[in-house]
Amino acid sequence: MKLSTYSIALLLAAHFCLAGTARAQTAPVGSGDAKPSNTVPQFGESPLEEVLRAMTTEEKSLMVTGAKRREVEPVATPGRKQKNITAVGGYTYPFVRLGIPAIYLSDGPAGLRIAPRRENDPNTYYCTAFPVATLVASSWDPGVAERVGSAMGHEALEYGVDILLGPALNIHRDPLGGRCFEYYSEDPLISGKMTAAAVKGIQSQGVGTSLKHFAANNQETSRRFINTIVSERALREIYLEGFKIAVEESEPWTVMSSYNKINGVYTSESEELLETILRKEWGFDGFVLSDWYGGEDALMQMRAGNDLLMPGLAVWSQKIDSAASNGSLDMGVLDRNIARILNVAQRTPTYRNYPYSDKPDLKGNASLARDAAAQSMVLLRNENQALPLGQGTRKVAAFGNYSYKMIVGGTGSGMVNNAYSVSLAQGLELAGYQVDEDLQKTYLEYLRLGKPRNLKADSLITALPKLDSILGELAIDENLIRQKAKESDIAMVTIMRVFGEGGDRKLKDFYLTAAEKALLRSVSDAFRGEGKKVVVVLNIGGVIEVASWRDQADAILLAWQPGQEGGHALADLMSGKVTPSGKLATTFPVDYRNTPTAKNFPGTPAGEPKQVVYEEGIYVGYRYYDSFNVTPAYEFGYGLSYTSFTYSNMKLSSGKFKDRLTITLDVKNTGKAAGKEVVQLYLSAPAKTMDKPAKELKGFTKTEVLQPGQTQTVSLTLDARALASFDTGQTAWVAEPGKYTIQLGASSRDIRQTASFKLAKALVVEQVNKVLVPEVAIQELKATK
Repeated sequence: MKLSTYSIALLLAAHFCLAGTARAQTAPVGSGDAKPSNTVPQFGESPLEEVLRAMTTEEKSLMVTGAKRREVEPVATPGRKQKNITAVGGYTYPFVRLGIPAIYLSDGPAGLRIAPRRENDPNTYYCTAFPVATLVASSWDPGVAERVGSAMGHEALEYGVDILLGPALNIHRDPLGGRCFEYYSEDPLISGKMTAAAVKGIQSQGVGTSLKHFAANNQETSRRFINTIVSERALREIYLEGFKIAVEESEPWTVMSSYNKINGVYTSESEELLETILRKEWGFDGFVLSDWYGGEDALMQMRAGNDLLMPGLAVWSQKIDSAASNGSLDMGVLDRNIARILNVAQRTPTYRNYPYSDKPDLKGNASLARDAAAQSMVLLRNENQALPLGQGTRKVAAFGNYSYKMIVGGTGSGMVNNAYSVSLAQGLELAGYQVDEDLQKTYLEYLRLGKPRNLKADSLITALPKLDSILGELAIDENLIRQKAKESDIAMVTIMRVFGEGGDRKLKDFYLTAAEKALLRSVSDAFRGEGKKVVVVLNIGGVIEVASWRDQADAILLAWQPGQEGGHALADLMSGKVTPSGKLATTFPVDYRNTPTAKNFPGTPAGEPKQVVYEEGIYVGYRYYDSFNVTPAYEFGYGLSYTSFTYSNMKLSSGKFKDRLTITLDVKNTGKAAGKEVVQLYLSAPAKTMDKPAKELKGFTKTEVLQPGQTQTVSLTLDARALASFDTGQTAWVAEPGKYTIQLGASSRDIRQTASFKLAKALVVEQVNKVLVPEVAIQELKATK
């Protein structure tokens, strides 16, 4: 059953009581006053096998279950600095006598999440709120993801954190998914490449990452027990592929198993997922930790290779202790899991006794966050060159509550305790524009007086709800709007959506409210009646409906949730200081009913679903829209610029595929502004024995800043894996023989150059294991009949 806030509070209280008795027994081995004996093996000095032999069964049972703050803070292994970090995500248990320090873990995906206040400390500690993952993915530039990751890793290092609980890379399966803002894309290639870059950036600072949520965790409704029923092919091609890319290309220290079941088995209890796929097939060599309170059976989790159970309950450690003592849990399994944890612990800043400063470069990181947001925002509409703002456009009438308060990110564990945020109005003013004072005063007073309320969020310690004033749209008198249309040069209207961990969006959140529609209509009529333009800013955490109202706007700028410097980034784009180069990494449908998951999300039975069947199979996002000829509002890969680009001189290294194929293309800036272009490579494959999408993204690259008239030759490569699809019958990745068509374009529907090559005979690219087979038959969508 679903736990209420009260139930979880009781659970936590029970844990603390149990921990106070059962775990107190470990004081002699974990006390800060204890002195290690010269005869006791020391972690990092003695062979790991000797340390494991020296651990008692009770110590081992604690090592594989998380610790609480009060169990860690009094304990410092000799020669290491005592830490005082509040509201990190969790800890591992330290053992002084063995020289084993705690590992400090902390959220989150859009920036480090620690509390601003600490006990007996007058200082305030803040972190940088970076653009959310969906916005970073819209840059189509792994370099942006890596730079943001490096800055996040720097803050984690300087605040004494060992492992950052992110990045998150689940798939945008349905527009109503409550945590889509934390995830990169509907496409596994974008997700995997961006994640790999972020991991490289974070770990370049000497701190670890935890890829999450592994796997097929694509909804919040019933998230703790939902049974995801998915075919082997869809699982491999869509929901595991991004994780595979990230694991193989960036070697994350840890992976976090998800709450859900896959085909009847909890992921944290699935040996097929954690051992067979993650470790044996992909070569992962770190440790796996559970999502907080995830799974049901601690012993099954241990056997499955879920090495660390978080956040640590006495009942878990007691059960493991008892089973290991009576032989029902193989001690070798426990030692294996502990060895994995300790191998990672040896890399941590805590183990290295890094002298963290509590003073990261917040100013420099804010500047980076501003640039990343500006490089990633997507210009969806720009009629009659409404943007950039012309020389004569100085007076701005800003409408909408959230033109005056930027929503930097979503709620839950993805939140960041940032010191400030820059609104659209503030960004414009600091860029030299005059924001109407009357409107500003009215809106700010409305926001100030709005009754704060708790946003619905998960009640766990890892996802405390955040107080915010989420208000209905303020009604503005139409006479006032007409007056401002006469006095101002341009109107801007901000539309906001915020949601987060613990619940999916409601269908009504996908559409504009009656108040938003009325405001937009009134502003559009008044300003256009005066021959002036209207710009709409979307400060949203997930896709919304735009087709019914977009004609009322001259320009639409998609900011997603841009982090604390969002207002500055918007001003940089609107002023023309930066040319938009972001592209959609997720599709905007015309209507929610057009989505392939509308009939089965979030599962059955209604109300509190127990299972969800992925009937769309591999046809997620653009794979569905392009294969079934469903017109979206804005397609995958779409995004406008202030300049224009031509593609020419496409060349293939060969007309026949052998081991790999190289494609080159000339991209020329034919407009009047400097800018960057994203080149997307889609592949159409033969469908002789397997159903295939019309096209699939197989590569992408972003040019440098090209000056007007400048040309850059870009290069992309296809290997055998890029040609292959997962053949369930052969349990292998297979490339079928025949004609393959390469399509290079500016979006999935704006194809500029095409070429083809032939594969002479079928290739079995990779043979894998027959695992995670669904228990029931799935009637999946098929593009060919």
